[in-house]
Amino acid sequence: MPAYYTISNGKGRAYTVRQALIEDLPDILKVYQAARQFMKNSGNPTQWGDDRPSVEQLTDDIVKGDLYVVTSAGRIHGAFAFIMGEDPTYASIDGAWTHDGPYGTIHRIAQDGSLENMTKVAFDYASRRVPTLRCDTHKDNKKMQQRLTGYGFVYCGIIITDDGTPRLAYQYQ
Repeated sequence: MPAYYTISNGKGRAYTVRQALIEDLPDILKVYQAARQFMKNSGNPTQWGDDRPSVEQLTDDIVKGDLYVVTSAGRIHGAFAFIMGEDPTYASIDGAWTHDGPYGTIHRIAQDGSLENMTKVAFDYASRRVPTLRCDTHKDNKKMQQRLTGYGFVYCGIIITDDGTPRLAYQYQ
């Protein structure tokens, strides 16, 4: 059974963060479906399209212990990947990282629309595990850009993802 962590969203509500289990996958897929629709409605239709992240990617994240779910009252409301150690996608950047030491990476943040600040919950959880974080987002994902800088992430430059598309890269320390 995975460890559980309680994190406050800063607005008086606590959420439980835990590693995802394979049996969580149907609920996780619903969360990502809602997040894709939100992204489309917010002017960012291409970052995840209709099928990213894939079931295979999410399953791989779960098996590796890198996918976390955010729950309240026993219901999954959000998910994110948190990966400790170097991310090959970040080996090359058109720009410069603020720090070259050890870091953790946050990918694939999603919620079902019911959380007040999913990104803060994910960032709080990750920053308690490692002091330096990296994250990237699509140029059209204005909401995530605002959330990153609002939390204290600094824009560092452009990275290229595994599918060959550019992303805005940020670091927190």
